[in-house]
Amino acid sequence: MFDFIRSNTRVLFFILLVLIIPSFIFVGVDGYRRMDEGGNVAVAKVQGQKISRVEFEAAIRQQGDRIRSQRPDLDPALLDGPEFKQQVLDELVRQKVMTAAVNDLHLVTTDERLKRLFSTDPQFASVRNPDGTVNKELLATQGMSSDMFVQRLRQDLSLQQVFRGVVGSAVVTPAVTQAALDPLFQQRQVQVVSFPVQRHLASVKPTDAQIEAFYTDLANAARFKAPEQADIEFVVLDAEVMKKSITVSAQDVQKFYDSKEGTARYTTPEQRRASHVLVKAGPDASSEERTKARAKAQALLEQVRAKPTSFAEVARKNSDDTVSAERGGDLDFFGRGDMTKSFEKAVFDLKNDGDISDVVESEFGFHIIQLTGKRGGEKRSLDTVRSEIENELRTEQAQKKFTEAAVDFTNVVYEQADSLKPVSDKYKLDIQTAKAVTRDASPDPASPLANKRFLEQLFADDAVRNKRNTEAVDLGAGRLVAGRVVKHTPSRLLPLEEVRESVRAALTASQAAALSRQDGEAKLAALKTAPDTVLTEPTQKISRLQRSELAPALLDAIMRAPTAKLPSLVGVDLGDQGYAVVKVLEVLPRDPVVADPERSRNQYGKSWADAEAQAYYAGLKKRFKVDIKAKAVAEAASGAN
Repeated sequence: MFDFIRSNTRVLFFILLVLIIPSFIFVGVDGYRRMDEGGNVAVAKVQGQKISRVEFEAAIRQQGDRIRSQRPDLDPALLDGPEFKQQVLDELVRQKVMTAAVNDLHLVTTDERLKRLFSTDPQFASVRNPDGTVNKELLATQGMSSDMFVQRLRQDLSLQQVFRGVVGSAVVTPAVTQAALDPLFQQRQVQVVSFPVQRHLASVKPTDAQIEAFYTDLANAARFKAPEQADIEFVVLDAEVMKKSITVSAQDVQKFYDSKEGTARYTTPEQRRASHVLVKAGPDASSEERTKARAKAQALLEQVRAKPTSFAEVARKNSDDTVSAERGGDLDFFGRGDMTKSFEKAVFDLKNDGDISDVVESEFGFHIIQLTGKRGGEKRSLDTVRSEIENELRTEQAQKKFTEAAVDFTNVVYEQADSLKPVSDKYKLDIQTAKAVTRDASPDPASPLANKRFLEQLFADDAVRNKRNTEAVDLGAGRLVAGRVVKHTPSRLLPLEEVRESVRAALTASQAAALSRQDGEAKLAALKTAPDTVLTEPTQKISRLQRSELAPALLDAIMRAPTAKLPSLVGVDLGDQGYAVVKVLEVLPRDPVVADPERSRNQYGKSWADAEAQAYYAGLKKRFKVDIKAKAVAEAASGAN
């Protein structure tokens, strides 16, 4: 056989070439194509336009990082759960659907409507300057420019039009409102006879045989088990740790300081203070009216140039800008971009305090401007900003270094899965340990063991059975973790002698609850036989909004009790708390103090409108053929952890 192979090497080579190479091409290239296109796979489609896996994963990370920055005390498990990721996907789909609706319905927000709304709507008062322009400094604190604000406002107004007709036309009649709100606001006069467990605790004495039977009952086994545990080791790739080892040269600091970005950042924006006299001539003014207004402005200009100190008095008597006229024309300090362009250019062209411009034309009319002050424009010294620049450059380099290392970190822990030492040595990471780790997340939000995804990886079959590294898990905020189970202890039923007292206490409570239930059921039967029996318990006025100290189950039973015939009697099993018998004496009207009729009606009307809007949105989703790719969503959600 081997002689045949040696003698026919060339023939076998060509056979292998024919059989293997094409299969490599087909499988390898297709595999590469799938890997390359994996991020481009659609997780959903709206009107044929896809939401890609990359877009979905990026949205999950961005939303998660934003929430973590705002709520650092939030349980990290909430951001790893399927509910959060579904909310992110729902929002992406909603944006696509609403945009499609805006385009389909040709809902355009004109410049005129945008300007009118911004100038008059009270909700924008906080971002309006006294002269009606946008407060750029306030927008900057929100990370927005004026153009971004206008674009977002225009988009929001267009999207609002999609639902305005539906929400605005929602009508709820008084009869419908009454029927809907009565179950919530209705009051009931009741008496409650309680049979608490405590009455029987002292008298219940479980025998050893009963304790053993309770312990061995499979229904109770979970109560007396030690949880599954694992001793683990793990490594964390942390951008902040990388940052500490990075040094920044003086040349790099100087280069950034001298750059366009550095100059813009560390130079205080120049602001100027000016006063003006306005002779009004709006866009609708006729040529004759504009000529007359210009002539008046020219005459006033000659007057103040002849006597510059009279500018404030001239403004008070002649300016059509009534707000600034009261202050002698003063507009206070403002920066570039805060005024209309022609006005701004004239102000910043003036050189010295007291200088007066020529007549300046704008969409508001004709202005005479006097420069009254200058401030800003100075660049902070390098020494005062050096540490800030160094920190930013270190952060930037650390993030770049982390991004480059993250892929290799992921590969190393996967390819050399029998140990964390290779990745530890490569990146000089400490191998940390933790003992008796359970599936319950750590209460410390900074700990990797607070991450639900990491815990799932640690207790996965491969990690537990084969002691292999977990995959790298993204903890957010520039951190990756990988771990390995060193020792695993399965969940087990603790020996009876270890938990005897716990078993005794649980059994005692169970037996006492059974006796309370017997007492309560006997009382209920007696009252049903003689419903006119007078109870000594005090009467209580109960509603879902005035629940007193009642247990939720008891309150629900009271409000669900039939009232066609009064008094009405019901028994309520409260489990380990005992038993209660309720006697409903009277059904009362709503308490107007608790439930203001007008306010309640308005709130219900809004809820009704919201429900109609949701139904309309569901219709839009069908109209624009929303298609959710469940498998792709699951894979993307898993990969985004």
